[in-house]
Amino acid sequence: MTRARRSVLICPGGNPRMVAKAATSPADEVILDLEDAIAPNGKDFARSELVRLVESIDFGNRTLAVRVNRVGSAEALLDLLTLVPRIGRRLDCVVVPKVSSVAEVGFVHHCLASLEAEAGLERPIGIEIQIEDPAGLEALSALATASPRLESLIFGPGDFAAAMGMPQLSIGGTGGEYPGDIWHYPLFAIAVVARAHGLQVIDGPYSQIQDLAGLERACQRGAALGLDGKWAIHPSQLESVNRIFSPTSAQLERARAVLERIRSQGGASGLEGEMVDEATRRMAEAILSRAGLAPGEA
Repeated sequence: MTRARRSVLICPGGNPRMVAKAATSPADEVILDLEDAIAPNGKDFARSELVRLVESIDFGNRTLAVRVNRVGSAEALLDLLTLVPRIGRRLDCVVVPKVSSVAEVGFVHHCLASLEAEAGLERPIGIEIQIEDPAGLEALSALATASPRLESLIFGPGDFAAAMGMPQLSIGGTGGEYPGDIWHYPLFAIAVVARAHGLQVIDGPYSQIQDLAGLERACQRGAALGLDGKWAIHPSQLESVNRIFSPTSAQLERARAVLERIRSQGGASGLEGEMVDEATRRMAEAILSRAGLAPGEA
């Protein structure tokens, strides 16, 4: 299933105020976090509070996901055992952090299958995985086919920087004195594998909440590479993320003009001094698809 994921707002799963605000935000997807946002001694409370909140709050048509703890930790199985029987009918996806092996994806896949069967759930819960270390990046192609539930690959710049020994102290930062884009290689590698296997690809967060100019530069880079969207850690970031990961009116107008020219002329022809052909048609259709439009729609 392909869902809208221009903006993905992540918030602590046990925080009633933040969860309620996320449920009325302009985010395409809301992720309730049980991993990094929750202190080790607060996991039990956060799990029970998350269940209570999901049972009582209407998230509208937003995709609703929960980020569980890392597979192999003491908490991951407890997360799944608690969540699926109680709120499995309301969950669209489970986000699995720090994935580096097919076995980790398989564990979550089979746990979900068993718990769904026990709870009588007919709609399968999807899986999104975070690529956050060199082992995960190296295993991309295998990970992308590890489960038919898989919907998206997500880059995690904070943990990736730590795993690489990069001198970063702000998540999603640009790298300071490095003369190029420090995230180009992992982002493009993840994007290529995701597209090869029909998955969505999402950039991780930009932690400097007050730096909207830096956020917008990061969004523009991701959009230029063909990513579907980006995580946000605060509602104030959502307007920028949604805007930049949506085609502009000029892009839509140009895409429609390209398609009309090809429909009327056939084959290769000229349009405003540029050759357009079947490759251009596919590019134009991709722009319309990003806006949720079919090629023939206005």
